[in-house]
Amino acid sequence: MAKRTGLGKGLGAIFGDEVMESAAEEQETKNHLRQSAAERQEEKEKAQDLTVGKELFLKLSSIEPNHNQPRVEFKEESLIELAESMKEYGVLQPLLVQKKGSTYEIIAGERRWRAAKLAGLKEVPVVIREYTDQQSMEIALIENVQREDLNPIEEAKAYQRLMQEFSLKQEEIAARVAKNRVTITNSMRLLKLDERVQEMLIQNQLTGGHARALLAVEDQELQFQLAGKIVAENLSVREIEKLVKSLSKKKEPKEKNEEDETLTLIFRELEDRMKTAMGTKVSINRKDKNKGRVEIEYYSEAELERIVELIESIR
Repeated sequence: MAKRTGLGKGLGAIFGDEVMESAAEEQETKNHLRQSAAERQEEKEKAQDLTVGKELFLKLSSIEPNHNQPRVEFKEESLIELAESMKEYGVLQPLLVQKKGSTYEIIAGERRWRAAKLAGLKEVPVVIREYTDQQSMEIALIENVQREDLNPIEEAKAYQRLMQEFSLKQEEIAARVAKNRVTITNSMRLLKLDERVQEMLIQNQLTGGHARALLAVEDQELQFQLAGKIVAENLSVREIEKLVKSLSKKKEPKEKNEEDETLTLIFRELEDRMKTAMGTKVSINRKDKNKGRVEIEYYSEAELERIVELIESIR
């Protein structure tokens, strides 16, 4: 055994050489374990880096849907058809996913994931990528828009989220989804519809053309009533446009008549006040809201002089 000197010798004298050796061995073991854990983590990260961008198979149980993706509605009939195809040919296009903790989150391909579960598959091909939240949403939106998988309300809400959460302008969104800005604007206008009408649009009871025609109706209760009429009578877009136009024409004269009646009452009151002040009949003949003529009647020369004196006294 090596000869101990200094402080080491003093501790050995107090605790005994065996205790000191045991403590040293324990510390060495801890250091080795720490190093091994660090090496294992480093190897794990290297292995994960090697999988990024490559196609591989993952268990369905390790994959979770993206709850922030724009698509909400999935038609069951379509999923069943895709599941039957997968049973025979497998999943032809890999899902796009990213690592989220101990699981993988779908960026694009939730419909394929759902169909694979219906088909009873245990694993599916995937490509792992690393994206920001904004990039993930943009990719999911672009994929669904290109496939025309989104209903009009889902699409409009996705555009709205990109504007509100990521401060994108309509021009920027249009460039990302390869559409013109007017299309984005018209899509987002659908969110002004009554929520019941929006739901009818989601359920494919109304077309986008019907919905855009109803936007001309400001009264949301009337919107809903007209939407019900479209469904009940199977009205075309052209027919509902004519109906909305006729309703607006009926409304305009009514509003004008109400305005005319109000002005008539106001001028009648002014006539009465002038009659009281003048002591004779006074008529106000108006050409429009701002122009007109005032007529003061007199029945004798003396009465005319009195009226003139009265007007002069006003100065």
